[in-house]
Amino acid sequence: MRVALVDAGGANLGSVCYALNRLGIEPEVTADAGAIRAADRVLLPGVSTAAQVMGRLRELGLVDTLRGLDAPLLGVCVGMQLLYERSEEGEVECLGLLPGVVRKLPAAPGIRIPHMGWNALRRMRDSTLLDGVAEGANAYFVHSYAAPITADTVAATDHGSLFSAVVQRGRLCGAQFHPERSAATGARILRNFIEMDF
Repeated sequence: MRVALVDAGGANLGSVCYALNRLGIEPEVTADAGAIRAADRVLLPGVSTAAQVMGRLRELGLVDTLRGLDAPLLGVCVGMQLLYERSEEGEVECLGLLPGVVRKLPAAPGIRIPHMGWNALRRMRDSTLLDGVAEGANAYFVHSYAAPITADTVAATDHGSLFSAVVQRGRLCGAQFHPERSAATGARILRNFIEMDF
């Protein structure tokens, strides 16, 4: 199993790599289009802003590579947001692999933005991504923008309003939270993605 971890300059590359190592997986951290196309699984982590990460992907010539992938793709945090058509964060065009616009989390009394910390996953539909993950399991979030609830939403989280926490459309998957920082819940979702029969 060849697993490519796209090097889009995210600060969490090392921790995602270590999380995969704990599962017995040695990913290839790469910005090489050929290596990404040759992988059996591709992970797109992202930290900072949608505009910065999309800018980095454009600089590296990886936008069309990611749009044309045959292998299953898992976007993590900002990497999940980039799967959508557009983000309000910088009004940036994203990869357009999933329908929808990523919007700023709405302010509400007692709700802190950015959303930082542990929050429960609410299952919205069945997906192998959530095999072995209990209803209400907690995951660790750090974000100010989020994807809407759509037919692709596998699990949602409530922070002032509901947003997509786990998504899947065929071979395209995403986790808004940081699985590498989400203990057993995150490890299980990573393992499910690696082992799923797409």
